[in-house]
Amino acid sequence: MAGRPESLRKRVRSKRFTPLRRAVKVPVWGDLGIRLGAALALIMLVVMIHYWDRDGLIDNHDGYVSFMDVVYFTMISITTTGFGDIAPISERARLVEALIVTPVRFAVLFIFVGTAYNFIIKRSWEKFRMARIQDQLSDHVVVLGFGVSGSEAVHELIERGTDPRNIVVMDTNEHRLEQAEELGCNVIEADASRDESLMAVRIAEAQTVLVSAGRDDASILIVLTVRHLAPNVPISVVVRAADNEILAHQAGADNVINPVRFTGLLLAGSAQGAHISDYLADLASVTGRVQLVERPVRPEEIGKSLNELVTGGKGLRIYRNGGARGFWEDEAGTLQAGDIVVEIRPTDMPTGEDETAA
Repeated sequence: MAGRPESLRKRVRSKRFTPLRRAVKVPVWGDLGIRLGAALALIMLVVMIHYWDRDGLIDNHDGYVSFMDVVYFTMISITTTGFGDIAPISERARLVEALIVTPVRFAVLFIFVGTAYNFIIKRSWEKFRMARIQDQLSDHVVVLGFGVSGSEAVHELIERGTDPRNIVVMDTNEHRLEQAEELGCNVIEADASRDESLMAVRIAEAQTVLVSAGRDDASILIVLTVRHLAPNVPISVVVRAADNEILAHQAGADNVINPVRFTGLLLAGSAQGAHISDYLADLASVTGRVQLVERPVRPEEIGKSLNELVTGGKGLRIYRNGGARGFWEDEAGTLQAGDIVVEIRPTDMPTGEDETAA
C-alpha cells in the first residue's frame, strides 16, 4: 500500500464486493410469478372443493353458504384464522378439511415461507456475506480470466495447497464462474479492465495477480489497469504472440508466459531426446517427482556457493540486482544478501513460508 494516494485507498475501502449473478432458467420475477401462481392454484382448488361440498358447511350468520362465503371460508381455513362464523358440520366436510385442506395449508405456507427466504432473507444474507469477504480479502490470489489457462492455473494452485477461499476469480462468463465457485473460490462477474471491478476485489492487497483474458490485447490492457491500481503486486500474464511479450512487460507484468513457446520447447525437446519433454512436464506440474522452488537466500547460506544450499536442493540460478546468474557463472560461487535462489527439489520435500513452488 506504500506509495498509493490516500484518495485511492479510500476508494478501495468504499467499494463493495459484487456477488456473482448466476444464470437461471427463468428471470427473478418469473420465478416469483410461478411461486405465487402455484399458491393461487392450490387456493382455487380448495375453493372448488368447498363449493362442491358447501352443503357440509354452516353459516352461523344467515344460514346460507354463498360462493363468496366459500371463498371467505377457504382463506380463513388456509391461513388458520378461524373466526367460527362458518364451520364444517358434516363428517364428509370435516374429512375434507383433515385430508385435503390441511396438506394444502402446509403447501401454501411452505411456498410463501420459501419465497420470503429466497427473495429476502437469502439475498440479504448473501449480500452481507460477500461484503464480509470483500472486507477481509488480503494476501489473496486474483485470477482474471477463467478460460483454459486460468482454470488450469486455479486447479494447479489448489493442488499445491492454496486454500480456494483465498482465490478470487473474475470473469464475464457465468458458466465459467459457476465452475470456479464449485472449486470453492470466491467469484465475481465483472470486466477486469475496469478500475471499479479490480478495486472490488481489493487488488492492491492481493498476493499476486494472474491474467489470462484469452486475447493478448485484452490481457495487456488488464495488466496496465492492475499496475495502475496496485504498483507493488506481482503480475503474471499469458500472451500468445511473441511480439506482445515486450508490450506485456512494458505494461507492468512481472512474468510473461507464452504457452505457444512452451509447447514449442516440449516439441523440440521430444525431437532431441525421448525424455526431455517428459522431464519438463514433470517440472511444471505439482504431480511430478520434482519441483522448482524460488526463495530468498537464507542467512546461513550467505558467502556459500549455489551448490551448497542448506535445503539439500540443487541450485540452478540466482537473481541479483535484476539480473539472472546461472550455477556455472562466477557470481553464483558466492551468495549475497538479497539474492533470490531458484533450486530444484523432490516434490515430497516441503516448501517454507517464504518459498514459492513453480
